[in-house]
Amino acid sequence: MFASRGGTGGGKGGKYSVEDLYGISKKPKASSSSGSIVAKAGARSSKTSEQRTESEALASQILEAAHRLVERRRLELYLRECGLSLAECEAERSAMAYRNLGKSGLRVSCLGLGTWVTFGSQISDEMAENLMTIAYENGVNLFDTAEVYASGRSDRTAEPPLKLFSFSSFLRSSFVITTKIYWGGLRGSLSRLQLDYVDIVFANRNDVNSPMEEIVRAMTFVINQGMAMYWGTSRWSAMEIMEAYSVARQFNLIPPVCEQAEYHYFQRDKVEVQLPELYHKIGVGAMTWSPLACGLITGKYSDGVPECSRAAMKGYQWLKERVNSEEGRRQLAKIKELHLLADRLGCTAAQLAIAWCLRSEGVSSVLLGVSNTDQLLENLGILSQMTPQTITEIDALLGNKPHSKKESRA
Repeated sequence: MFASRGGTGGGKGGKYSVEDLYGISKKPKASSSSGSIVAKAGARSSKTSEQRTESEALASQILEAAHRLVERRRLELYLRECGLSLAECEAERSAMAYRNLGKSGLRVSCLGLGTWVTFGSQISDEMAENLMTIAYENGVNLFDTAEVYASGRSDRTAEPPLKLFSFSSFLRSSFVITTKIYWGGLRGSLSRLQLDYVDIVFANRNDVNSPMEEIVRAMTFVINQGMAMYWGTSRWSAMEIMEAYSVARQFNLIPPVCEQAEYHYFQRDKVEVQLPELYHKIGVGAMTWSPLACGLITGKYSDGVPECSRAAMKGYQWLKERVNSEEGRRQLAKIKELHLLADRLGCTAAQLAIAWCLRSEGVSSVLLGVSNTDQLLENLGILSQMTPQTITEIDALLGNKPHSKKESRA
């Protein structure tokens, strides 16, 4: 097992013996002189118990190490058959956590990249590709697109990196692509993305002019045709989601598996009260967006609206008005206190906010919106664990914790 190193090893044939490797001495051979045996017996007797204990402990350690080596070898052989390496699996496990999407069998990274906000009109195609590559290399497997944001450019901007991924069927199976439709159609999104299918198609807002049965039948048709694997809802009320589920069960159709909802410190009721009930009753998970409240939580609006910020861009007047409102000023005051808490915990305010979103029951993934690599890497470095003490402290600071129906009745 252990080969000779240039003929300098000990033992026969240059191989290392157990004594050389582990320092366990062989039992001394019996001497022909009885006097010598008697003389040594007394000296040995005082050390026998101690030596036996040390030898047993060392033997136990060696046996345990051997078992670990055998198990590791078996795992490496199994992974090799699957086309994987142990190093890749360990790196992936340490870099990103994965959760089931609701109670479906689809595994998604707890952090996803929302390309519809990231890749709008704010950044170049080259930066968009860099961000997707960095996210993918750091374990992100969820990329959320949409047909109408930035005049459809969100889908188109996502094309270059997705085209690179789709060259290999193995790589395609390692990431999850979603899209949201309302005015347009799924075939157009698939054409722009250069994909045969998306993993999830979201109905963006409920169409009040269409019967729920028609919507559910349309989504079932899309899945049966192989254009999508699952369907979900975006900005639907809990009552509408429950209706879609009931229609699906009544007519043997496919129900939704996920709801996309806005969720951050100042938008809590739906994700913390309504969606957990749906998660337990019908298995619908939550994929949340805007964890930083359009950048408000980062603190960049504390001293006004910077010229390079989103609130200063054309089409975001609503955000500027929100920042300058009385409610916005109260929120900014609380954000300053949250920054102090983040400093005490050794993280940034953005990392604390994202970790806070992930602690909520039923949240499968939080979608990030970034415009440069520094922001992305910062957001990916979230807190590994949100302690109950920290949650309680944040709730006390915010003063807006919603109450469930059970708590209200009590």
